[in-house]
Amino acid sequence: MSAASNLLSEDQFLCSICLEVFTDPVSTPCGHNFCNECITQHWNSKAICDCPLCKEVFSNEPQLKVNKLLSDIVSQFRHEAELKASNSSEQQAAKPGEVPCDVCTGTKVKALKSCLVCLVSYCQTHLEPHLTVSVLKKHQLMEPVENLEGRMCLKHHKPLELFCQREQTCVCMMCTVLEHKTHEFVPLSEECEGKKKELRKTEAEMQQMIQERRVKIKEIRECVKMSKAAADREKAQRVEVFTALKECVERGLKQLMERMEEEEEAREKQAEGLIRDLEEEISELMKRSSEVKQLFLSEDHLHLLQGFSSLKAAPPTKDWTEVSVRPSSYEGTVVRAVAQLEETLSNEMKKLFEADLKRKQQFAVDVTLDPDAAHPRLILSDDGKQVSPDDVRKKLPDNPERFNYYSFVLGKQSFCSGKFYFEVQVKGKTHWNLGVSKKSISRKGKITVRPDEGFWIIGLENQNAYFSCENDTDVDLSLKCVPEKVGVFVDYEEGLVSFYDVAAAAPIYSFTGCCFTDKLLPIFSPGLHDGGKNSAPLIICPVNQTV
Repeated sequence: MSAASNLLSEDQFLCSICLEVFTDPVSTPCGHNFCNECITQHWNSKAICDCPLCKEVFSNEPQLKVNKLLSDIVSQFRHEAELKASNSSEQQAAKPGEVPCDVCTGTKVKALKSCLVCLVSYCQTHLEPHLTVSVLKKHQLMEPVENLEGRMCLKHHKPLELFCQREQTCVCMMCTVLEHKTHEFVPLSEECEGKKKELRKTEAEMQQMIQERRVKIKEIRECVKMSKAAADREKAQRVEVFTALKECVERGLKQLMERMEEEEEAREKQAEGLIRDLEEEISELMKRSSEVKQLFLSEDHLHLLQGFSSLKAAPPTKDWTEVSVRPSSYEGTVVRAVAQLEETLSNEMKKLFEADLKRKQQFAVDVTLDPDAAHPRLILSDDGKQVSPDDVRKKLPDNPERFNYYSFVLGKQSFCSGKFYFEVQVKGKTHWNLGVSKKSISRKGKITVRPDEGFWIIGLENQNAYFSCENDTDVDLSLKCVPEKVGVFVDYEEGLVSFYDVAAAAPIYSFTGCCFTDKLLPIFSPGLHDGGKNSAPLIICPVNQTV
C-alpha cells in the first residue's frame, strides 16, 4: 500500500465539491466519488439528484455506501502526509511572529503561502495540492498573512483586489459592478506604489523631524550644560564675595575685640596703679595717726611740745579729688568698625556689579537710528548714531513708521529672541527717554508710554528727577549719582529689561516678568530743545567691555 501510494498524487484523493481530501468517501451509480456529507448536502440543496461532475440525473436519490477501498487508501495517504509534516516540523516549526499552517495538527509548521480563495494558510506539505491540482492552481496565493478574513469583502465574500479612488477603500470585483460601478478603480499594486511614494515622503519628513528634534535635544543639553557652567561660575563668584564679606566682618570683630581688650587691660593697669598709690598713702597716714595718738597720750610736756610741730604738718599726700577711672565706652570704636565694614561691603558690591555688567556687555549689538521713524523735530547724524532735539519742525513724509506727536525715534534693528545690549551717552542733557518698545506700537498722536502699551523706558524729566514708566504711575528712581552713559540690557525669553549706570557699573532699574510676543526695537527721545538748555545729543556708543 505504501509503495502504491507513492505513485499517486494528492489530487486523486480530493473531493470535487469541498476540494479537500476525502472524508468517508462514497461512490455514485455513475462511478464518481465524493465525501458522504458533501454529496448529501449537494442533493439536499437541489430539487433533482445529479452527479456534480458528469451531471447524470438520478430518478431517485441513490443509496450510498462507503467505498472501503478508497477509504483505506485515503486513510493511508493522510497518515503518510501527517507523518511527513511531522518529520519536517522540527526544522520548520512556526516561530513567534511567523504565520502558522492552519491545516497542521499538533505542532504548527511555518506557513509558506496563504490562499485568498480558501482563506487558509498552508505549509509546504499542505500547499502541494494548490501547486498540482488543476482546479486549485486557479486560486490566488500570496505571502503568508494572518487574518485572511480581513482581506475579503465582507459583503460579497470575494477577495479585495481593487482600490476605489473615489471612496479611498479596497473593493472586490463584485463591488465594481454594484455599489461602486460609477467609480474609478486601480489595481491594489498600482495604488500601493502611489501610497509608497507618499510613505517615502512621509518617512523622509519624519526622519527630518527626528533629526531636528535630536538637534534640539542637543541644543537643550548644551544649553543646560552652559547654564550649569554659568551657574557654577556665579556660585563661585557669590561664594568669593560673601566669603570676603564674612572674613571682613570676622576680621573687624576680631580687631574690635582686641582693641576693647587692650583698652580694658590698660584701664585695669591704671586702676591698679592708683589703688597702689592710695594704699601707700593710707599706710603712711595710718603710721602718722599712730604717732599722733602716742604724742597725745604723752605726759611729758617737753616731749609733746617738741614733737607737736613735726606731727602737726600734713604728710606729703596727693590730691585725689579729680582722680577717677572712667567707665568703658566703645561707641566710637564700634562706629568706626561698622563704617569700615560698610566701605568694604560697598567695594565688594561694586566688584559684583562690575562683573554683572561685563556679562551683559558680552551681548552688545550694533544699533543705528531709523530716519523713517524719527519725529520731524529731531536731527539725526549721518551715521545714525546721534539724535538731537530741534526747535524747527521739518517737512517730512508722514509715513506710517514716523512719530508725529512725541519726539521719539526707533532703532533700525529689531530683536525677537535671545539677549542684546547697547549703551547711550546722556551727558549734558536735562531731559531724555530711552529703552525698548514693541515694533507694533502706535506712532501717531498722543500715545501712552508704559509697558502695557509696549514701552519699557526710563528717563530724566528735569535736572535730577529720574523716573521709570510703569503701568500705574511713574516710579521715582532717586539716583545717588548722575549717569553720563546708560546701558540697556534685554533678555527676551526671561522677560527682562535692565538699565545700568555704565561709569559706576551700578544698576538703575529693571522691568521684570515681561511677556514679549512681538519684535523689540531700541527707542530714544532726546527731549525738547528748551532754548538750547537741552541741545546735547543722545549718542549710541560703542561698548567698551573693559569696564
